[in-house]
Amino acid sequence: MKRLLALCLLVSLAMPAWADPPADIGESVEALRQKVGAAGVSIAIVEDGRTTLSRGWGVRKLGERAPVDAETIFQTGSTGKAMTAAALAVLVDEGRIGWDDPVIQHMPWFRMYDPWVTREITIRDLLVHRSGLGLGQGDLMFVPRTHLTRKQTVERVAYLKPKTSFRSAYAYDNILYAVAGQLIEEVTGQTWEDFIRARILRAGGMKNATSDSAERFATPNRSWPHARLSGPLRGLGPQQVLDERDELGRNGAPAGGLALSADDMAAWLRIQLARGALPDGKRLFSEKQAMEMWAPVTPIPITPLPDALKPAQPTQQAYALGWQVQDYRGHRIIQHGGGVFGSITRVVLIPDRKVGFAIMMNSEDSGMLLGLTYRLLDHYLDQGDHGWIEKWENWYQSRLAGGKAFLEQAKASPAKSGPSLSLARYAGRFRDPWYGDVVVGSDKKGLTIDFTSTPRMAGRLDHWQYDSFVTRFDDPAIEPAYVTFALDADGKVTGVTMKAVSKIADFSWDYHDLDLKPVEDKK
Repeated sequence: MKRLLALCLLVSLAMPAWADPPADIGESVEALRQKVGAAGVSIAIVEDGRTTLSRGWGVRKLGERAPVDAETIFQTGSTGKAMTAAALAVLVDEGRIGWDDPVIQHMPWFRMYDPWVTREITIRDLLVHRSGLGLGQGDLMFVPRTHLTRKQTVERVAYLKPKTSFRSAYAYDNILYAVAGQLIEEVTGQTWEDFIRARILRAGGMKNATSDSAERFATPNRSWPHARLSGPLRGLGPQQVLDERDELGRNGAPAGGLALSADDMAAWLRIQLARGALPDGKRLFSEKQAMEMWAPVTPIPITPLPDALKPAQPTQQAYALGWQVQDYRGHRIIQHGGGVFGSITRVVLIPDRKVGFAIMMNSEDSGMLLGLTYRLLDHYLDQGDHGWIEKWENWYQSRLAGGKAFLEQAKASPAKSGPSLSLARYAGRFRDPWYGDVVVGSDKKGLTIDFTSTPRMAGRLDHWQYDSFVTRFDDPAIEPAYVTFALDADGKVTGVTMKAVSKIADFSWDYHDLDLKPVEDKK
């Protein structure tokens, strides 16, 4: 027996010491942050039930000295979908709902575009991106902000015409998580914000985390969002602090409206790796529901990566309940990314190594985020350093360069033709059933545009070519769009369509889903 114990000791000593953060992580993260020009970074790492790293680098807001630390909250975007799923799991454990209950069993007034889908869509369907809606369809109801309530938003889902048949294809959406948030309120009588705060955040030991904008704004130790907006497209130019007013209206919060600190993320990672168990022996949710939330449901098509990034390309991936499940170097990875304008996050679990980590940034430097993600993955899978930080940063910069080249080419090519009408004849009120009204006005300087459901989403229209114009929004953080007027044989405007100017614009700018028709003046 003694010989066996000695042999086990020798084997354990010979094993690679992967169960600790990289020794140089502090200096390497700071060097990378300064090289990229990111404002702040926060990282949490959990290994075998213990927090081995929880700290920050940089500043909460450019131009100020307040540092990022372990308690600085960051907006975490769509990584919060897993917490909305966990809130529903709590209700499943309590017997108040079932994953495969029809949504209308709990919200009889809810409607999808197709009556058959209205009858068949389940709570599980709300979370797994197989509803038939298109990528990001309906996001303009809360991006970048909104006047609408959550219930008004959910009611307008009925007007979103599907792109594919029900349960036939994967297309990532946010809008149905808003439906899930409304369902929580219908079942419990508590808003999603209150239920998440009490039953997930505070019950899970996440003492700094916030679930609504007012609470976040009242938190002194919070990060501010930053983006590069002064170049020819988003992502180029120096960092700027973004305007946070009414940011991402609360109607879309169940899809990504939480803010967490590194300490909070560490608590969340421990809960996930413990399959719902809490440090005091109690449970946030049952192990059965933990496994349910990690179970793959909707296959996700694999996008080919360039040769330098091929090792990061999964052989299989699928969406579960608020999580993406895929393989990496022969291991199952449970992960999710998140982004709200000016902040990005990545949460990663390696269940067979009992390791989880989260990286949060208050800037939009995706190359840095992905580089750190794969550097940590390889560290905990004993793969050494494969130069991921440089490779992902090169990929990101090449993507921006491609977008810039496209814009330069497009700028050189508009036809010197049009407009067909005098500018005043394009003016009018136009309505899309799911978004609401867009008003085109006319004054001495030309045309104006106002997205009436969205606070401060207004500006001017400059002629582009033919009967197409381009937006010049007062808020530079809003993605520019082409606005095209359709005319009948008599020169009357019969409709308006739009599309984002940049081909790498975030999918939430779903201008292309608008089908605006003139609103008749009844006076």
